[in-house]
Amino acid sequence: MTQDTTRSGQGQDAAQGDEARERRLQRSNRRVAIAACLGVVTMTGAAYAAVPLYELFCRVTGYGGTTQRADVDADRVIDRTITVRFDGNVNSRLPWEFGPEQRTITLKMGETRQLNYVAKNMSGSETVGTSTFNVTPFEAGVYFNKIDCFCFLEQPLKAGEDVEMPVVFFVDPAMDEDPALKDLREITLSYTFFPAKSSETPVAARADEPAEKNRL
Repeated sequence: MTQDTTRSGQGQDAAQGDEARERRLQRSNRRVAIAACLGVVTMTGAAYAAVPLYELFCRVTGYGGTTQRADVDADRVIDRTITVRFDGNVNSRLPWEFGPEQRTITLKMGETRQLNYVAKNMSGSETVGTSTFNVTPFEAGVYFNKIDCFCFLEQPLKAGEDVEMPVVFFVDPAMDEDPALKDLREITLSYTFFPAKSSETPVAARADEPAEKNRL
């Protein structure tokens, strides 16, 4: 009788142990599932935030020659001068001529200037273009401020139509205090226009089909 009771107790203990392990396993699985869901939510949120965060990073650091945006003129003008060279390019699938009215401007740092680019639709039908840009050397991008610019805006042109597109800018005098740019004498501002309404990657961004230069 005592042995039967002992075996019965051992069986109950084993059953209880199995139930405890099962509960621990279930709790562990729930934690893993919750962690996975949180991970998905986090990654989804990060994906949506990636583009504006990247754009902010580029604007703050001038990464890749990204210029700055300004609402007002510089707060000071210094005697050091800088030459800005202007470059215009057109994607080979966009039938435009595009280029600056003036190739270079020499100005004082902090001085606001305006230059016009001109685009002309050489085709027999309306086309729509949009442009990307950068500044070289890339390190100067953080000091190049644009008050007004046509970049990233869709520009429709009727057959044979031409249009002037102004760029209003200044070079931040703070560049004079940057040891890495102390001897810099020239900055190049370059634009490339490509077809705006296309589901494909712009030709200008494809390595196998480089953009063509069409300057007025």
